[in-house]
Amino acid sequence: MDVPPIAGRVTAAAEGDVVVFLIGMRINRWRSVRHWLPTFMAMPRMLKELAREGDSGLLGFRGYSAGPRTHTVVQYWESREKLLAYASTPERQHRPAWTAFNRRARNAAGSVGIWHETYIVPAGSYESIYHGMPPTGLGAAYGVEPVGRRGERAAERLAG
Repeated sequence: MDVPPIAGRVTAAAEGDVVVFLIGMRINRWRSVRHWLPTFMAMPRMLKELAREGDSGLLGFRGYSAGPRTHTVVQYWESREKLLAYASTPERQHRPAWTAFNRRARNAAGSVGIWHETYIVPAGSYESIYHGMPPTGLGAAYGVEPVGRRGERAAERLAG
């Protein structure tokens, strides 16, 4: 669905700390499909599960590919507690996928690589501006508001 751009200058309506989770994979051996395909297919299942559950804590996400081998998902979470709860709950998609990945990785000889980074960004340490853009990044996750409410300049918005 093509979302129209928002006219004028807006900023993300985030309050307090922001939790950003980056996760990705890299296909190292194309011919080892049995090792990388399950990893590749696991993320869409997790994102669908999280989107179905209104209180999961996932506020928004965006996927990116850097060529055919490398795939990354940027996620915005309500709190570190909800992110960690999702990752560790055995009844949710993540835990069984992680267990299966580790089992396959023992015999995969590096056929697929995975990584993640988690950032807890304190209030006053992030800012954003969107001009003529559809909701993107923090703005898509938290909604947007007119720039004037947070300050016209980046330095003002970073002041908290």
